[in-house]
Amino acid sequence: MKKIEAIIRKSKFDDVKDALHQIDVNFFSYWDVTGVGNEKEGHVYRGVSYNTSDIQRRFLSIVVSDPFLDRTLEAILKTAFTGIVGDGKIFVSDIEEAYRIRTKEKGSDSLK
Repeated sequence: MKKIEAIIRKSKFDDVKDALHQIDVNFFSYWDVTGVGNEKEGHVYRGVSYNTSDIQRRFLSIVVSDPFLDRTLEAILKTAFTGIVGDGKIFVSDIEEAYRIRTKEKGSDSLK
């Protein structure tokens, strides 16, 4: 099993969510985050430009069985891409074990 952590633009979240549902990745967690990156967002208020290094993004946490890893990464990479600085990052790590509390299932069965 693998854990995929993706930091993407908020504007691309619905597209990514739909792409994940299309490949049967129907459970994941997400939350809004603020980070610092290479992109510098500028804001204009009453004709005055303000630069900020705080960038609003959406953080997704997805655990998939090994056979779903490549298609999940492909779905995120394809739909979150704009080609502009600030598209985000994806991190993949190993998960040793997973349990479904209600049924006591473990391993990949707990993800279904």
